Amino acid sequence: MMPVSRQLLARVRDVMAGADEAQQRLNKIVSVIAADMVTEVCSVYVIRPGEVLELFATKGLNESAVHNTRLRVGEGLIGMVGAQARPIALADAASHPDFVLRPETGEELYQSLMGVPVLRGGRVIGVISVQNRIRRNYSDEEIEVLETVAMVLAELISGGELIDRAELMPADGNALLPLRIGGLTFNPGLGVGVAVLHEPKFNVTSLVAEDVDFEHERLKIAVSEMHGALDDMMKKTDLAASGEHREVLETYQMISEDTGWFNRIDEAVSSGLTAEAAVQKINNDIRARMNQVTDSYLRERILDLEDLSTRLLQHLSGSKALKGSLAGNETYYDVNNLVLIARNMGPAQLLDYERSKLVGLVLEEGSPTAHVSIVARALDIPVVGQARNILNQIETGEPIIIDGTNAQVFIRPGEEVCERFRNSARVRAERKASYSQLRDMESVTKDGIHINLNINAGLLIDVPYLHDTGADGVGLYRTEVPFMVRSEFPDVKAQREIYTKVFEQSSNKPVTFRTLDVGSDKILPYWNAQDEANPAMGWRAIRISLDRPMIMRRQLRALIQAAEGRDLSVMFPMIAEVSEFDKARSLLQRELKREIERGRNIPKSVRAGVMLEVPSLLFQLPVLLERVDFVSVGSNDLCQFLFAADRGNPRLSKRYDTLSPPVLSMLRDIVLHCDGAGVDLSLCGEMAAEPLDAMALIGIGFRSISVQPSAVGPIKAMIRSLRVKPLGQYMNTLYGLSQHSLRGNILSFAKDQGVRV
Repeated sequence: MMPVSRQLLARVRDVMAGADEAQQRLNKIVSVIAADMVTEVCSVYVIRPGEVLELFATKGLNESAVHNTRLRVGEGLIGMVGAQARPIALADAASHPDFVLRPETGEELYQSLMGVPVLRGGRVIGVISVQNRIRRNYSDEEIEVLETVAMVLAELISGGELIDRAELMPADGNALLPLRIGGLTFNPGLGVGVAVLHEPKFNVTSLVAEDVDFEHERLKIAVSEMHGALDDMMKKTDLAASGEHREVLETYQMISEDTGWFNRIDEAVSSGLTAEAAVQKINNDIRARMNQVTDSYLRERILDLEDLSTRLLQHLSGSKALKGSLAGNETYYDVNNLVLIARNMGPAQLLDYERSKLVGLVLEEGSPTAHVSIVARALDIPVVGQARNILNQIETGEPIIIDGTNAQVFIRPGEEVCERFRNSARVRAERKASYSQLRDMESVTKDGIHINLNINAGLLIDVPYLHDTGADGVGLYRTEVPFMVRSEFPDVKAQREIYTKVFEQSSNKPVTFRTLDVGSDKILPYWNAQDEANPAMGWRAIRISLDRPMIMRRQLRALIQAAEGRDLSVMFPMIAEVSEFDKARSLLQRELKREIERGRNIPKSVRAGVMLEVPSLLFQLPVLLERVDFVSVGSNDLCQFLFAADRGNPRLSKRYDTLSPPVLSMLRDIVLHCDGAGVDLSLCGEMAAEPLDAMALIGIGFRSISVQPSAVGPIKAMIRSLRVKPLGQYMNTLYGLSQHSLRGNILSFAKDQGVRV
């Protein structure tokens, strides 16, 4: 006679193979389970977004409760199974302290209850429960039977017919939003590419065994092959020497010979599963239990067991090579920029990937002294470790950035953020190839005038370029960029940590922080975008901050706390009239007073300035200059508004030249006003990024500019080949001209004077 579990599995398999819709098949399955296990009730709950278990099918409870009864994970006995990923069996369920009665189900008629989790990839995706009217002591064998059925049922739930597969993907916030995950630096460096999950996934299509004896024999052969492969690995020349890696392999060997582990798999085969399904079931149990274990030693042992289960599956499937872990990733493996994501891995597994394609490695576990970290450092691969739960936050093929220097990983970053990091990567290459000899030279003209040459930055990865390029400081730190790589607003603590690192990495060189400048083309993914006809001229930057003052207050508080004992420069963007600056400065003073009253260290000095980018402010310059400590011209927006030409419109982006009489005359007027008031003036924006344009700015009277790091070398070379006095005299002849562009005139001067542009 066929054992009850095998008989039940066969019936469940027949139902799943039917032509009915998924919901209908699920309805039939609960009836089959109830009949075979002699229970009055069988119910299936499925996980939904928000950590909620929804009743999807039942035999015995009120039909009206289906899709209407929901329990939070951790709520009631069903929720407890979902939270703990462990089975329960109670003869008197109502007496359990976690029991919660849902009257709409009619379950008050039933006394005993058994529930088991439905697991997929170590995650709970549902719960199966059975109930009886009388007291019933469910046996361990019955629990095992229901667990086996749950494994088969997982295929139906995760198949995408009952619910969208995306609903089963846990994520920090919205799964489609950008996400930043911190970790530990195992090897510094930067990588921008697509994610490839080193998480061997075997599509176990055959779950129910046709011949149990044959499956036992297959399992025995696969275990023997695995032992042989481990023995061969130990004999390899590069692994034969003593050391930490040797000890790890010896531990693997010991665990692989553990009879308890093997017997559990063998028993699962006896219950009617194929060898692959049995190994998968035990592996799911191991992963679920790992979530409940906090002891580091035990977690390592569990990880060893999980790794061995994976290796055994490889041998069962005929895939002896670890490249089998790329199954399903072949498309992405052809991509040149791969960031490998793994829970943990050995050095040999890392070497299975083509080195030329790898730009980074992210580990959920690991340590800087792990063998894989050592190998990665030798290969110059950036590594971030201890990136908790990253495998559950990303899918293969999604864009990813690894910043090994600052121990952070950006998942699904926006194109603007990706481009900033790509620029950073290009800067790294460029600084090695050219202008390196200028790094330690001052940006001084031939006639002895020092030009303050700063960099623009928006991420921690940008700040080291301050030293790599020999720049004088950070003229513009875009504080909105860290906001753009998160799925929610960073709190004061998170912001303070970022700003503190900026100060530390700047090594006492000046940094000017621009407050949050979002809106227009810089949209926060978690911000409800405003439907505006003219977003560049709409609700953005300081307008948002003044309308939502707590946003600005928290940011200013974080800046003040981070700057303790240092000089702090704060710049307010998109100021259109002096009154807006007054309001912003009052918030800054309010936060300063708050910190003083709490007895905290405050900055050594605080400077407040504006980014001049709205033409209306030009008509209030005398009043403005009485209040501000500095002015920085935002040439991008200022020129856009000056010409009433959307710089994002391809038809207009090149229509007006920044080296034109209107622009140069306007900038000259700003210089004269600031010089007369004794207020520091600089310019940050694309206009200063090209040597010819930067030369024109110097000729107008600017003595401080801020550019992207890649531009520092070429501009410093230009500065050191320039004489300011004849340039200033020549520029004075151009302001009154009427031609479209003066670029040709200025270029001719540069060539005549031997200026490197």
